[in-house]
Amino acid sequence: MAGSQDMFDAIVMADERFHGEGYQEGYEEGNSLGIIEGRQYGTLHGAKIGSEIGCYQGFAFAWRCLLHSCTTEKDSKKMKALESLIGMIEKFPYDDPTYDKLHEDLDKIRGKFKQLCSLLNVQPDFKISAEGSGLSF
Repeated sequence: MAGSQDMFDAIVMADERFHGEGYQEGYEEGNSLGIIEGRQYGTLHGAKIGSEIGCYQGFAFAWRCLLHSCTTEKDSKKMKALESLIGMIEKFPYDDPTYDKLHEDLDKIRGKFKQLCSLLNVQPDFKISAEGSGLSF
């Protein structure tokens, strides 16, 4: 009777054991896939932000060259906004993805860019696509 009881316990406990082993294997595989997926998402998102900031920087440098010799009061306002945008871009933390205010600073750069476009009377359209990213006017 004791032998049949042990066999019955082994059968009942097998279900729990297999459930625990399956859970552990699934957890480890999910964790591994989550890290890979997270890294891919981070790389893609980081590249988009870098492309956007690079576009703003190129835009600002080009306009700084164009406005360099202008001396009217309107142009000095444009230059002030332009230098402010360049300063914000230079202070942007490119190599610190854990920076708390990354998105807040990015929003400030976008706002300054829009302000500058308004002062310059240009209508840019920043796009990220499969072919690349850039501004169109």
